[in-house]
Amino acid sequence: MVNLFKMGFKTLTISLLVLLLGSCTVKREPLGTESNPVKVFLIPSVDAQMLKDKAKDLKKALEKSTGYAIKLSVPSSYIAVVEAFGTKKADVAVMNTFGYLLANRKYNVEARLMVTRFGRDSYKSQIIVHKDSDIQSIKDLEGKKFAFVDPASASGHVLAKDLLKKNKIKLGQETFAQKHDSVVTMVYQKQVDAGATFYSPPTKDGAIQDARRLVKTQFPDVADKVRILTLTEPIPNDPIIFRAEMEPEMKDKLVKAFVDYLKTPEGVKTFENLYLVDGVIEVNDSVYEPVKKLLGGLGLKAESMVN
Repeated sequence: MVNLFKMGFKTLTISLLVLLLGSCTVKREPLGTESNPVKVFLIPSVDAQMLKDKAKDLKKALEKSTGYAIKLSVPSSYIAVVEAFGTKKADVAVMNTFGYLLANRKYNVEARLMVTRFGRDSYKSQIIVHKDSDIQSIKDLEGKKFAFVDPASASGHVLAKDLLKKNKIKLGQETFAQKHDSVVTMVYQKQVDAGATFYSPPTKDGAIQDARRLVKTQFPDVADKVRILTLTEPIPNDPIIFRAEMEPEMKDKLVKAFVDYLKTPEGVKTFENLYLVDGVIEVNDSVYEPVKKLLGGLGLKAESMVN
């Protein structure tokens, strides 16, 4: 009985080994097939399900244009997107600039597209003050009470901080208000002397599009009471990035699909709903070198800018 048991155990062990070895030799289906779709990540900006619902047309358009099966995902954070490239669970992502810089450094992801907003491929920060303020130039900010948005905000912190450093300005009390509209409100109510927010140029009819428009319902006279002191230098808009190991031909097809989709009314509407984006242009990694230098000059790293 013991020998039979041993023989049975050996047979079972060998069978299991054969099964395991056999499973290791199973080849994964090519990328872009139904069982191995191209995994496109959308950066979290609003509710995940809302993003997925609004992006259904994008999925259909990419599949129709490329012939690849596409899977859209909305991760919990920017860091989750970055690490998904490291584990090859992400192939393409609509990403913020700092998240891209981190993913580029860690996993060599490639920027192939850049979004445009209001027809522009870059954006600036603005420093705002109250209309009644005696602050007339950036030099007058020395020792003043100042409101930023968030430490990880480019337009609400990093760009303004860089401008202040270049002008050797030492502020007084610094506050992080967390939101752009909160900074505008603090300046409007004279809780601070100045603040930094995002800037967008006015429309052709003169309607403001910068952060002040966020509080127009609450403060209809905000454009008269809060003025722009100065603008920062621009930095490139957010990129659409690709996993380094993806076949060049596949990247090219997907790039073309995104470009073509954003030329259609449906594409523009979808991306406006998703990220206030009205188009994309083709770029390469070199476009973002100035941002790397900017962070280096401030002693910051991409890791500290990604939530």
